[in-house]
Amino acid sequence: MRRFWQRDREEDHVSAGEAAAAAALNGPLPDPDPSAAAFFDVDNTMMRGASIYYFARGLASRKLFTVRDLAMFAWGQAAFRLRGAENADHISNARETALAFVAGQRVADLVRLSEEIYDEVMADRIWHGTRSLALQHLDAGQQVWLVTATPVEVARTIAHRLGLTGALGTVAETKDGVYTGRLVGNLLHGPAKAEAVRALAQREGLDLSRCAAYSDSVNDLPMLTTVGHPHAVNPDGDLRDHAKDHDWPIHDFRTGRKVTMVALPVAAGAGALAGGVAAGIALRRHNRS
Repeated sequence: MRRFWQRDREEDHVSAGEAAAAAALNGPLPDPDPSAAAFFDVDNTMMRGASIYYFARGLASRKLFTVRDLAMFAWGQAAFRLRGAENADHISNARETALAFVAGQRVADLVRLSEEIYDEVMADRIWHGTRSLALQHLDAGQQVWLVTATPVEVARTIAHRLGLTGALGTVAETKDGVYTGRLVGNLLHGPAKAEAVRALAQREGLDLSRCAAYSDSVNDLPMLTTVGHPHAVNPDGDLRDHAKDHDWPIHDFRTGRKVTMVALPVAAGAGALAGGVAAGIALRRHNRS
């Protein structure tokens, strides 16, 4: 019996593979819908919390950020999740810190780090419900784009890992493949997101009245009102009220909303701060030795 199995395996595996391939049937592909697209915010919409914080945490684990920087990001992250909304000062601080870090760095290196950090830290924080909404648009043959203040290299990594069309993000100036430490334009936030969507729609031949947009923040009203089908996802209080007043669909993927928005963020922030302190002690010991 053993010899028969070995001979059968050696002689028949090619023909078996060919037969399986010949019998395989292509499933129905969606008809392309080139004039419609969906635009998704990232922070607290596609992902729990702030992507720039998770990126900073990944950099800190590689000793590319200071413990003080990580503690500041952790505090901002806790406040961000407590409110469920963005804060212009925190966003500005994150921008300045990120620009100071990338100045003189190679673009290729940042892309590599983005891919590593996404797999390590971000992948488990994707809202499955929001991703399902994005996949519905893809299944309908529509483009799906992320629109975020996060650096475009990080945003592209997230979009690629999720199987989306692409990403619109904050663009840092580069020269000869190296970051200069300056932005091209400004942070992609608020009205700038709407401008980016309009510019992309013109380039891609999209009919904005047929497009959809998804966000958690009232700060994204300019983008949401640019399209014909706005949606509120895990909305902050102001956006929830606006969505109700205008009969927009509301998707809330947070379970036990009061507990999630209050208890867990405090624990997450405290844990990150404690981790930062522990890392600082370890780093100082390493430097002394």
